[in-house]
Amino acid sequence: MRKLTTVLAVLFVTLMTVSCNNKQSLQGYLVESQGKQGFMTFDIPVNFFKPKSDDVPAEVLETIQSIHKINVVALPYKNNEAEYDAEKAKINEILKSSDKYKSLMRMNAKGIKMNLYYTGSTDAIDEVIAFGYQKELGVGVARIMGEDMNPSQIIKMMENITWDSNGMNLKQFNMAFQ
Repeated sequence: MRKLTTVLAVLFVTLMTVSCNNKQSLQGYLVESQGKQGFMTFDIPVNFFKPKSDDVPAEVLETIQSIHKINVVALPYKNNEAEYDAEKAKINEILKSSDKYKSLMRMNAKGIKMNLYYTGSTDAIDEVIAFGYQKELGVGVARIMGEDMNPSQIIKMMENITWDSNGMNLKQFNMAFQ
């Protein structure tokens, strides 16, 4: 009986140790950032993506339908200089320490460093994470969730959609970072 109690106690302690994971998830970071001073958080509705014309390929329309939700969290650099490095390090740690996110590509365009990650398989992506930063602009992460998204089709979709639908002007959004 004593051996059984010892085995159960060891098993209980092991389960508690394994289940208590102190690592922050990307979802947790997005939720936590919503109430923080200086952060901009928003969801982009999928109906925001409108085809440029009526004769776009059927794959583009299928790709739009494969996207379910887009979450964005951004911290402009202006008036948030002290938090910039800490938030950049936090997001970087979340993405690099998780086995869930696989690196898709890295790029540097006009001084903006961008890292793209994904979950799922390369031909059927469930989630794309775009993490970007530039000292003059700020730091941000966008989470694109969908089902069986195809990276090459997403690129093709981006070339065939318009961004300023329903009177929303992205230039006004861009001004928040200046």
